[in-house]
Order: sequence, then C-alpha cells, then structure tokens
Amino acid sequence: MQERNYSIKSWAKDDRPREKLLSKSPISLSDAELLAILLNNGNRDRSALDLARDLMQLCRNNLQELGKLSVFDLMKVKGIGEAKAVIITAAMELGRRRQAALALDCPIITSSRDVALYLQQLFQDYRHEVFVVLFLNRANKIRHSEIISSGGITGTVADPRIIMKKAIEQEAVALILSHNHPSGNLKPSKADEELTYKIREAAKLLDIKVMDHIIVSTEGYFSFADEGLL
Repeated sequence: MQERNYSIKSWAKDDRPREKLLSKSPISLSDAELLAILLNNGNRDRSALDLARDLMQLCRNNLQELGKLSVFDLMKVKGIGEAKAVIITAAMELGRRRQAALALDCPIITSSRDVALYLQQLFQDYRHEVFVVLFLNRANKIRHSEIISSGGITGTVADPRIIMKKAIEQEAVALILSHNHPSGNLKPSKADEELTYKIREAAKLLDIKVMDHIIVSTEGYFSFADEGLL
C-alpha cells in the first residue's frame, strides 16, 4: 500500500496556497487556503490545508466566529499547537484593528457616533468586559487609545490613578471612557456611574475633561454625554 504524502510541497505549484497567492492575488484564495499560509506546515498525518479546513469547520466557516476563538479554543483542533494558535490569534487581532481604524475614518471626534462605530469594531470579538480609554488632544483628535483593564463576563474595574498617569504621559486634554457589555444590555450599572464620577473628578484636578463614557454592545451604544449624565 502506497503511503500518502501530506506535504503541500508535493502538490502542483498552481495548487499550493503560497504559490497561488504569488502568481495570482490574495483574493483568489479561499479562507482555508489563507489560513494554511499562516499555519505554514502540517504534520505527519495532515497538510496545513487540511488543518485549516478543520479550523474553518470549528468556526462554521465564519471568519467572525474564528476571531472570537481563544488560543485554547484553537488548540482543540488536532494538529494545532500553541505556536500555530498564537499566529492565528495575532492575525485575527491585526484584522480587527485594521477594521476598527477604518471605522474611525474621520480624524476629529465630533459626536458619540464617531467613537461608537470605532469601539464596536474594537470590541466585537470580546466575550468579557474590557475598559478602554481614548486620549484626545486640543483638536479633539485621538492621540492614543489603550485597554486599561479587562474583567469577567459581568464587569471590569478601572483605576482612575492609572488613567490619569497615562493621560499625563500622552499630554491629553480630554478623555473618552468606554467599555463593552457582552450581554448586549446597554443600560449603565450603578458601578458604571460611580466609576465615571470618580474618573471625572480626578480628571478635573488635572484640568482634563472627560468628554463621554460610551458603552457598546452588538445591539448599539449608550452615551453618558448624550443622555446628560456627565
């Protein structure tokens, strides 16, 4: 019985994902073929493309679902070790950041909607709460954005002292606070309101304005400023 060769190198050049990308274009490759390039190689039993197809089956052939999988979720696929899982996770994060940057096409913040669109892209794959602060200059342009803390499914805690320290480092004159609600519920909790008040009062001492606190979910967004809570 002839032993099957699982190496992509043994395939015809036109069938190899990497060569196909070089000779044609990235758009000509399937999702599984692009994943196979990231995986680089397979193992004794399966080619990189076989593993990529297994990954696509895991996420029901939906790249949005693939982006939500953790390193440990990816490693549940036989043949996907930590190194391969980390590469895929990094690629998904780069795609997410690129998408978020495109959503913030307007360089100057003029409304809560401008920020909410950006944040929805940024938060879309998180299954736990993440607290992000946007640091703005005098022209209302975002100088820097940073995840301050991440927590469980039901909440996260942000330290006003850390936020103020970073605001000084970034020479920010205004802040926009934000976090996600994975549950989809957009109503701010009592803890959300208390934290907003603490950060606002700390910022006042440094002559820094808290412009808004925006809660986002897949259902939409809630703006403290729009609702008169700041």
